[in-house]
Amino acid sequence: MTTPYEEIVQSLRQAFPKPVSDRMHDAYFVFSFMRALDRVDAMKSASPILGEPEDPDFDAARLARMADDPQTLEEVSAQLVDRLLGMFIWGHPRSQINVVPSPTIPSIIGGMLPSIYNPNLCSDESSRGVAATEIEATAMTADLVGYDAASAGGVFTFGGTGTLMYATRIGLEKACPNTGETGLREPAVIVCSDQAHYACRTIAAWMGLGEQNVIAVPTTDENEIRPCLLESFLRDVLKEGRRIACIVATMGTTDAFGLDDLQAIREIRDTLVDEFDLDYVPHLHADAVIGWAWSVFNDYDFEENPLGFQHRTVRSLAGTARRIQHLSLADSIGVDFHKTGFTPYVSSLFIAKDAADLSRIARADESMPYLFQSGHYHPGKFTLETTRSGSGPMAALANLLLFGRQGLQALLGHLVTMAEVLREHLEGHSATHVLNGANFGPVTLFRVYPDGVDTFSVPNREMNDIGYRDQLLAHNDYNRRIFEIINREALKGRGVVISLTDCYRETSYGEPVVGLKSYIMSPFSEEKYVDYVLDSIAQARDEEREAK
Repeated sequence: MTTPYEEIVQSLRQAFPKPVSDRMHDAYFVFSFMRALDRVDAMKSASPILGEPEDPDFDAARLARMADDPQTLEEVSAQLVDRLLGMFIWGHPRSQINVVPSPTIPSIIGGMLPSIYNPNLCSDESSRGVAATEIEATAMTADLVGYDAASAGGVFTFGGTGTLMYATRIGLEKACPNTGETGLREPAVIVCSDQAHYACRTIAAWMGLGEQNVIAVPTTDENEIRPCLLESFLRDVLKEGRRIACIVATMGTTDAFGLDDLQAIREIRDTLVDEFDLDYVPHLHADAVIGWAWSVFNDYDFEENPLGFQHRTVRSLAGTARRIQHLSLADSIGVDFHKTGFTPYVSSLFIAKDAADLSRIARADESMPYLFQSGHYHPGKFTLETTRSGSGPMAALANLLLFGRQGLQALLGHLVTMAEVLREHLEGHSATHVLNGANFGPVTLFRVYPDGVDTFSVPNREMNDIGYRDQLLAHNDYNRRIFEIINREALKGRGVVISLTDCYRETSYGEPVVGLKSYIMSPFSEEKYVDYVLDSIAQARDEEREAK
């Protein structure tokens, strides 16, 4: 006679994949996935939202408690699918919100397979061939960005912030040796542009450097760091006797796709090392989590244009390539496959030009006596995380294999083409003004104005004339209201899903400039969907006009 606990265990076994092949149970496993996908598919419509829009009930969520009795796999699966109600469909061409891609089918499979067998990238002891996948994806990407893949090394980590953290951690050991063992004993700084990701401040706070030791260098109107000011700021830091933990070049800013001049930054760094006779070389990191993918155009013949891109697209792609081609000058690079690599979250890769740099942050073997008893690949000796999922590198490799250089060229070129179509339409409309016209990428920032505003002269006055401050603030509020109307309609499944930034840039007198943002990332985008943006703007302006 079986005990109650044995009956429960016997029942729960049905919810696990069988460790030995069982055709019936394997079919049940696959059917369970298909049933969940069928439920999700039933939520789809012409709208860019799954099911009917609804606000999450956070109060009810806080009251949730674990039940005493188990539930069936089917009951749990149905409840999980319900959690997707109201979710935006990022691959929908009317979804143009931030840099969120639609994952490819192979990358979804690549991310799913490790979920079944749970490889741990701490070591090849626990990940076997998936560990080789990390090395393979790293080598392919290193070669793509211009590194010598034989001498480069890297690890997948928890996000773009993680790639910056690895760079700064290595940079600290270069500037302030033995920091990992003894702690920070002298002041050190992170230097970046004022358009760099706020993750620079995040890691400064978490690593004990302090946010006040992040030095933000002003940028040009093209959202690129000003090399002359960078040199001045670095010179001041060195004269003050402070150490430089990391210089961060932003290769594709989050809001506007601004691209720093990495070649100039490298030259300035090397010049100052010689001038100040430094006993270390400040670490130079390329935060290319968005821009890395444009490396596929490093060897593209823009004159011949073999893929037949439109003229505006060729100009845009060439404008990006002029900066991205210098990625190999950086000591390390951050890559997000879950952005412009079209994989599921999270698939971030930190690549060091010299794999030996990773040994600077390694722990002593005796501190980990219960690990690394066999095998040949032990990144857990230096990674921040002990447990790392194999999903990131498996998903990344899937798309590196799927796309090839030409496939990614075509896909990025298409997205840029759609963005250029949108810009052309916005530029031809009397009520709209493109803010980042000099930046090249799939993101377009723009402002909308009420009737009677001269959009040829007003944007410049807003940026530079302090006497126009009140009008600037009024137009900021107007853009927020336009966004609220567009967003409200989007949540009803109508129009398009776009974003808003509260501070595209600051004016010369210190006020933020609010902008609307279209980030075209869907491979299904077509010109008719671009027109929906203009339609949504027109409807929002009509509603705002009627509300007065």
